[in-house]
Amino acid sequence: MSMRPSLHRGFTLLEILIAVAIFVLVGAMAMGGYNELVTQSQILESNNARSRAVQAAVQRMVQDFATLEPRPVREPLGESYQPALRADARSQLLAELTHSGWSNPAGVPRSTLQRVAYRIDEEGRLRREYWYVLDRTLSGEPVSTVLVDKVERVEFRFMDSNGRWHEQWPPLGYSAPDAQRFRPTAVEITLELEDWGEIKRLVEVAG
Repeated sequence: MSMRPSLHRGFTLLEILIAVAIFVLVGAMAMGGYNELVTQSQILESNNARSRAVQAAVQRMVQDFATLEPRPVREPLGESYQPALRADARSQLLAELTHSGWSNPAGVPRSTLQRVAYRIDEEGRLRREYWYVLDRTLSGEPVSTVLVDKVERVEFRFMDSNGRWHEQWPPLGYSAPDAQRFRPTAVEITLELEDWGEIKRLVEVAG
């Protein structure tokens, strides 16, 4: 009988090792590409979230100043009143004002006017604070929310009816009878962030 070589020859050890090495290399390349894709997706989502936060903060300030109302509020202690708008860059409290348009979807028996204040906390975050009542007492604590972080500077400038700009409000030296109800015609908002740089908005005060 003649001997014929087998038609079904198995893989050699070397061929198996080469195949395993190729598989590992391709898998490593695929995993690296996947990790890079995940990283880029996370960066994109982080940038989008930051963009939404900055836009929401600016829009919130614009709405508050655009709906500024000439409504002074009583001091928590005593019978004197705070102006409808008071702001001084030298103060820890950047601005405090009364604005209209406070939505009330639940139908709670309260005013549609709201007293709000803006300040920067120790961690460089811009905070918006509001009170449930206009004429509050010493026990009335504000509700505080963070609008945006990484804040380096927030400044306000106020234009009077004669087109003059002021760094504080009521204007320095203004003592007319309507000083507490006196409103600017426009407000310039400057917001400087660590990552976005300087943002400016000019707001026309309604009415």
